[in-house]
Amino acid sequence: MTIGVLGLQGAVAEHINQLESLGAHGVIVKTPEQLEQVDGLILPGGESTTMRKLIDRYGFLEPLKQFSKNQKPIFGTCAGMVLVANELSESTDAHLQLMDIRVKRNAFGRQKESFEAVLEIKGLDTPFSAVFIRAPYIETAGNNVEVLATFDGHIVAAKQHHILTSAFHPELTGDTRFLQLFLNMVKEATQAIPK
Repeated sequence: MTIGVLGLQGAVAEHINQLESLGAHGVIVKTPEQLEQVDGLILPGGESTTMRKLIDRYGFLEPLKQFSKNQKPIFGTCAGMVLVANELSESTDAHLQLMDIRVKRNAFGRQKESFEAVLEIKGLDTPFSAVFIRAPYIETAGNNVEVLATFDGHIVAAKQHHILTSAFHPELTGDTRFLQLFLNMVKEATQAIPK
């Protein structure tokens, strides 16, 4: 299983390390052509407006939308959650518009308000210690969106069909179970998509 990590900006190496620890092949995606070589894609944390500028500069916008149309799984963490949202609460300019969610950026405060929280996550047997850094949250979610975790009354992890999002950074913990949920999605998708 080959998983790409969009390598424009953000926590790329940490995702690659966690993928490799689970036996998946991790690839840093720097060109749109590389999307054809991966079974699933991680949009890492970073700075969403900077990432959007780089997506535009390197011609990623339409190829990323096509990747999603092909039902290939996408996992957006933190800024990645902002990128996949259909709507942003303070802006009329949503990015990839792949998931029926409305996201509030930096919703838990700035860098100094980063924190850890223990979450009950649907699909995991025991609680998950999540790292939040300038994290967004989901304000509203459509009927097709499955809420996986909430914190303080706000949605911080969700799934819609082949798209998974988290407001926290699972790659910054030693706990690989949330990433494994994504790898399970990729495995199911590769079995369902005829080669």
